Amino acid sequence: MKRGYYWLVLGLSIPAFLWLVPTLWMVSLSFQPNDVLARSTSTTFFGLIPFPFTVENYSALFSFGQTPWWFLNSVIVSLGMTLGILAVSTTAGYALARLDFPGKTAITVICLIGLMVPEQAAFIPLYTMFADFGWHNSYHALILPRMAVPIGVFLMMQFFRAIPKDIEEAARLDGVGWLKIFWYVMLPLARPAMMTLAILTFLYAWNDYLWPLVSAQQRDYFTITLGLASIQSNFAQSEGLGRVMASGVVASLPVVILFLIFQRYVVQAMTLGGSKG
Repeated sequence: MKRGYYWLVLGLSIPAFLWLVPTLWMVSLSFQPNDVLARSTSTTFFGLIPFPFTVENYSALFSFGQTPWWFLNSVIVSLGMTLGILAVSTTAGYALARLDFPGKTAITVICLIGLMVPEQAAFIPLYTMFADFGWHNSYHALILPRMAVPIGVFLMMQFFRAIPKDIEEAARLDGVGWLKIFWYVMLPLARPAMMTLAILTFLYAWNDYLWPLVSAQQRDYFTITLGLASIQSNFAQSEGLGRVMASGVVASLPVVILFLIFQRYVVQAMTLGGSKG
């Protein structure tokens, strides 16, 4: 049994390492001088070990005055979008899964149809609407259009449907209203699904490029992805491969750390969803 387990771990470790090679290569190149990379990108162990080692690429990146501000913009937009989607998705998902009201079936069908509509198809109406309001180049213009996400409503609706009705009925027998049931009973049970939705939303919001590119014309409202793309423009005009790789590390590091910290909630949500399905 132990020998089979070790062979299984070894067999899974090999493809996992191969999947991580591009990320390790990016991190390694970000710590190497640009003049060395101009000659070769595989100086030591195929470029996976940074030699000679330098932090010049990161210091040069953050010496550009607006980079920390862009980083802060991404934090504000990502957190705002995550909290907004959690609020909308949990309340709407609970209402569609547990409450009876006129038009419930029609609203559910509309949410399902929304899953099939590409987000790019709504860019022109969204841009026109926010332009009429004069909201472009603002935080709410970057956050509000992404708060109505059908997949979030669908995820929470399916999770609330999987919770046994006996729990809710027991609370009703004690005279508890639906609002308190939702807040004190359902939300604690839905924590794994909420954490999964929060992680996926934060990841999507942090990496989002198209809508900030459309809505934010002023550099003060650039997110980190848009800002780094603006100073790199393209590879031919960049200031070195090391700087490009450092930009990639800076843009991806927060979401990697977030996932590593909260990955147990994602696994728990998948386990609960599979056992209840």
